Amino acid sequence: MKDELLIGLVSISDRASSGIYEDQGIPALREWFAAAMASPWRMENRLIPDERPEIEKTLVELADTVGCHLIMTTGGTGPAPRDVTPEATLAVAHKVLPGFGEQMRQVSLKYVPTAILSRQVGVVRGKSLIINLPGQPKAIKETLDGIFAAVPYCIDLIGGPYIETNEGVIKAFRPKSAIRPK
Repeated sequence: MKDELLIGLVSISDRASSGIYEDQGIPALREWFAAAMASPWRMENRLIPDERPEIEKTLVELADTVGCHLIMTTGGTGPAPRDVTPEATLAVAHKVLPGFGEQMRQVSLKYVPTAILSRQVGVVRGKSLIINLPGQPKAIKETLDGIFAAVPYCIDLIGGPYIETNEGVIKAFRPKSAIRPK
């Protein structure tokens, strides 16, 4: 469907990808989008280990081959040696959008002082917006609640579908000149 938002969800976890515990990132994202989206959408899910080549390959596949308009990663954004999601994301980026990382850390600082340890980034690859999110369901929701208002307009600007949200969950912000009449 032409106006359908295609979302790539990538949960990055050594333990979840090897079956040691159940992934919580993708279900949390699915739940948030089910409540927030008013426009048609569907998801492509991936559960992969904290391996930079695998992360890069997955992001390129979802952007270039699958054609996802929005790609959300969860996990791997801290300072631990195996946390390489931001490096992999930056390696495949065409443009960096520093405001996403800055805002995600500001949102998280309202809840935990360790938010300053996060290295989340937002980038554009072709016609895909890629955003690194935290790995915990509560933090995923808090972060999306704090940044998603800007996502629909960004997707407009990079050539994706026009996205409408359920305003009771999150109100998409666009300049007046970019708002389509209903």
